[in-house]
Amino acid sequence: MSKSGKKKSHPDRPGDSDDSVPKRLPRQLYEDELFRLQGQLVEMQEWVRTSGARLVVVFEGRDAAGKGGAIKRVSEYLNPRVCRIVALPAPTERQRTQWYYQRYIEHLPAAGEIVLLDRSWYNRAGVERVMGFCSDDEYSRFLHQTPVFEKLLVEDGVMLRKYWFSVSDGEQERRFRGRLDDPMRRWKLSPMDLQSVTRWEEYSRAKDEMFFHTDTAAAPWSVVEAEDKRRARINMIAHLLSSVPFVHVEAPKLALPARPAQRGYQRPPRDMFTSVPDHAATLLQHAH
Repeated sequence: MSKSGKKKSHPDRPGDSDDSVPKRLPRQLYEDELFRLQGQLVEMQEWVRTSGARLVVVFEGRDAAGKGGAIKRVSEYLNPRVCRIVALPAPTERQRTQWYYQRYIEHLPAAGEIVLLDRSWYNRAGVERVMGFCSDDEYSRFLHQTPVFEKLLVEDGVMLRKYWFSVSDGEQERRFRGRLDDPMRRWKLSPMDLQSVTRWEEYSRAKDEMFFHTDTAAAPWSVVEAEDKRRARINMIAHLLSSVPFVHVEAPKLALPARPAQRGYQRPPRDMFTSVPDHAATLLQHAH
């Protein structure tokens, strides 16, 4: 049982049998439902904007578990002035001397904003712990302070949603191999990512310890089974929508004004400017 009183799930179990892998959601069914849910996200965004709500969504999980794809689908139709994606690089030398949460705090939302955290302060519970980038004292302090930090956020009115994307070791390796062979996605792999293959059990223990201390009533974890990326995206977005108490906000009616009559303006000759070459015309020539 977790501290929040919920029955603990067992994500990221190695060696899952084929029977435990859910059937892949058909593409058309997935795309239709995704589009419907994205329409609901636009509605939720408008409620957040007009009500002054503050929403933080944390995306965590194994490397290649599908966090980035889920974030992309959540934000696809949202206003970037309302919904921001935050994916912080490694801390600078100066940031390493700050209070650990300090560099994340400056990215928290103001009224009417949504922040999607592509990894978060939970780096300390995962990669920093497993790879030895933090001391034992820093790690213990993190496990003690995080529930307090998150409770303070929630008490101040921030809606905090935390998602853990769970994937088996076999599926993770399959996705890694796919990235190795795909020049368009090769950038997603780093030597640090590949360490997660050889340190699977260490990451599992770190995740279990993290859940024990930070799966709280104030800020519970929600596990997204991610063997099938389509199911994972649909399930995560549907859950997020169900957890935010938004209501429909009537959009103001807009009318396109009549274009006024021209008053003698003449556009300067095109040869005065540097134009982008017509690459599309080249394609058409080769096509014929």
